[in-house]
Amino acid sequence: MPVILAAGALVSRWIGALVSAQLARRQMEPPMQQLVVRVVRVIVMLFALVVALDKLGFQVAPLVAGIGVAGLGLGIALQGVLSNVVAGMNIIFTKPFASTTLVHADRSRVIIPNRKIVGEILHNFGGSRQLSLALAVAQPGDLTALLRGVRDVVMSNPRVLKDPPPAIGIAQLTDVGVKVAVQPWVKVPDVGTADGELYQALAEHLRARGVGVTPPLRHEVHALNGKN
Repeated sequence: MPVILAAGALVSRWIGALVSAQLARRQMEPPMQQLVVRVVRVIVMLFALVVALDKLGFQVAPLVAGIGVAGLGLGIALQGVLSNVVAGMNIIFTKPFASTTLVHADRSRVIIPNRKIVGEILHNFGGSRQLSLALAVAQPGDLTALLRGVRDVVMSNPRVLKDPPPAIGIAQLTDVGVKVAVQPWVKVPDVGTADGELYQALAEHLRARGVGVTPPLRHEVHALNGKN
């Protein structure tokens, strides 16, 4: 048995070296290369151990069956961990991302498990994002002049991108006026700042033209006690 295990150790090192050389030629990531080499060596050593036990007269078949059942139970217990490992291997092999860094608006880091990246839909805004502003204007008067003035105010903001152009139009007719939709494009770092700047500039522009910005409509319900 010691001779078989020693031979198995030598063979595992030799095969591991061959596999490592092949993976290095393919420019595989070093962590993944080490993992594959170690798995190959473990498989060779397990095979040598089974052969050694068989030479000593042990019943190998029940042992293999027991290992298979134990492996199945371990796999079920660690299915979340294993799914992350497999997803990580998929990312390393296919390389869908050069690098992934997620930062929340409050500058906190968002860490997503590998299986979420591989198995879920990702919504990437890229370098720019479209704002969605809304103005409720009372007694707007000439709608063409109103929209032209709103567009001029929006385009005068240095944070607003010229291409693609902003989408500006009448979104809804209300009881007291109209609702204007303003959807300019800005760079992602300017989203929070541009939002406040545009609302302030638009409010000042409308007030200078004598046009009121109405608050949200509220419907009041009065309950009567039934007396005449």
